Amino acid sequence: MLKSVLFLTGLLALVSPGLTSAADAPKKMLVVTVTTGFRHSSIETAEKVLAQLGQESGAFTVDYVHQPEGQPKNPGRPPEKKGKETDEAFKLRVEEYSAAQAAYNAANAEWNGKVKEYMADKMAIDKIKGYDGFIFANTTGDLQLPDRDGFIDLIKSGKAFVAMHSGSDTYHPFRRYSEMLGGEFETHKAQVEVQPIVHDKEHSAVSMIPEGFRAFDEIYIIKTFTKDSVHALLGLNAHPNEGTPGYFPISWCKPWGEGRVFYTSFGHREDMWDPTWNPEQRKNSPEIAKIYQQHILSGIKWALKIAPGDDSLGNLK
Repeated sequence: MLKSVLFLTGLLALVSPGLTSAADAPKKMLVVTVTTGFRHSSIETAEKVLAQLGQESGAFTVDYVHQPEGQPKNPGRPPEKKGKETDEAFKLRVEEYSAAQAAYNAANAEWNGKVKEYMADKMAIDKIKGYDGFIFANTTGDLQLPDRDGFIDLIKSGKAFVAMHSGSDTYHPFRRYSEMLGGEFETHKAQVEVQPIVHDKEHSAVSMIPEGFRAFDEIYIIKTFTKDSVHALLGLNAHPNEGTPGYFPISWCKPWGEGRVFYTSFGHREDMWDPTWNPEQRKNSPEIAKIYQQHILSGIKWALKIAPGDDSLGNLK
């Protein structure tokens, strides 16, 4: 009799909703913020916010692959002759620029070797395969993954992949990356306020966005994008700056094999990420930042398969 009681007690404990199971435990996310191209000043803010969202929601934990130290500064565009500048003065500026560019090229080649070695250690498939998903927060350029095809296949095997803003300005020559993501950065103009269309109001990644929502950010023009290859979440029916008709995507999701992909091009500015950021320099209210955080959090949870949302392709006609 005692054995039966103990058995039933143990059985009830196993099915008790209060018991934390492996399925309810926080998922493990790896946040990558490496850049070999332009580096956004908002990256540190993004790293902080992602950790807070994971901790406060209990949905996931984060580890980081940070930027290796020592990235040299690009001298920028070649000089152009000023109106009243003498030929001699302009020639001197050109020579100075050429010397700076040569020094940068040498330093950058050395630094890229450092990045390659760093990524070979941090992003080896055997080291990262235990993560439930990956977040590319404003990455740029060639990240020098030691096995880039293996990484894409890892997502395809059932992992989550999430990218913000310049995550689409990453790995341009590697076509499998842009194919997985669903589109890639082409260009942008001045930062601008936009009022995006919410294409699927039932999807958890955008269900929090209210009617008339407007945000001020750097809005990307996306290429190699087709409506039938993604499930559209946010977009514009006119160019964000010029107003010319056409479709301009902002956020979407899609399946990738057994995995899931979520992308939003919002996230250039610190005040999109953080409601507490400098009140004197804000263009977005704290309320907008809070909505963006929920957009990010819910997109991550959707990609991890712990939040609802349709992923059928071609929901825009």
